[in-house]
Amino acid sequence: MTAMPNSDPTLGELLGGLAQKTGVLVRQEIQLARTEMTAQAALGVRELGKVVLGGALGHAGLLAVVTAIVIALGAAIPMWLSALIIGVMLLGAAYALVQWGVRSLRQMDPLPRTKETLREDKALLQEQMR
Repeated sequence: MTAMPNSDPTLGELLGGLAQKTGVLVRQEIQLARTEMTAQAALGVRELGKVVLGGALGHAGLLAVVTAIVIALGAAIPMWLSALIIGVMLLGAAYALVQWGVRSLRQMDPLPRTKETLREDKALLQEQMR
């Protein structure tokens, strides 16, 4: 009777398969990161358009209200002083809002969630190599 051939893969074949699968995994993770970032950027552009339009309309409305306040206050004090008081108040509010927004933007994480899965994949591969 002839001996049956050993069907277990050799160490070289296992390492070759691991290297091939690792390459495929890394390429897939990179493609996923690209896809996530593209989708996030497209959504951001759409939402930014809404913000710009809303800001333009709000600015026009604010100018009308500020004019009315300056005129109303101008009935009690000189018009130039009325405009100066209202202008300084608005500049203070604008400065506070800009600082608040900048602080919030600095806290954002611009990287996609895929970075976490890449770390997990790296740890898994290191564990498998041991």
